[in-house]
Amino acid sequence: MSRPLAIEPVAARSSVRAGAQYATFFVDGLFFGVDVLEVQEILREQTMTPVPLAPAEVEGLINLRGQIVTALDMRRRLGLAPRNTATAAMNVVIHTGGGAVSLLVDEIGDVIETGAAALEPPPENLSPLTRDLIAGIFQLEERLLLLLDVDKTVQVTAAPAPGPAGV
Repeated sequence: MSRPLAIEPVAARSSVRAGAQYATFFVDGLFFGVDVLEVQEILREQTMTPVPLAPAEVEGLINLRGQIVTALDMRRRLGLAPRNTATAAMNVVIHTGGGAVSLLVDEIGDVIETGAAALEPPPENLSPLTRDLIAGIFQLEERLLLLLDVDKTVQVTAAPAPGPAGV
């Protein structure tokens, strides 16, 4: 049996607001966005403390001015190839009901406003894991913006604890 980690979503949060602005970032060439109201701050690579027996998506813990923040590797969360070790991850620190969580991403984009663009459902050609974490897609002039469902993204499940041999 698996147990959910204590990272809770913000109650009754709406991922899509009229005239919303989105903080954007890249993960393996994919262009993602989250509502700027969900973003606490953006940080360069931080020193992390590993968490024994944590799910693979949990890269570690960050001490952010006395606040302990769980760091989730978005490449692992999305089932993508690992980041090149020569490339430093950036941190998008977001608010959740259980505190702050850092999303480790490849590159930070800009803050954009989607204007009149309509939110469309994720296409079927995305991997099922990626599609499950996307609230929808905005078609922008130059590319597609994948709107990340923050609540689903931070819900990682720990592997079951190993029991005694033969049990």
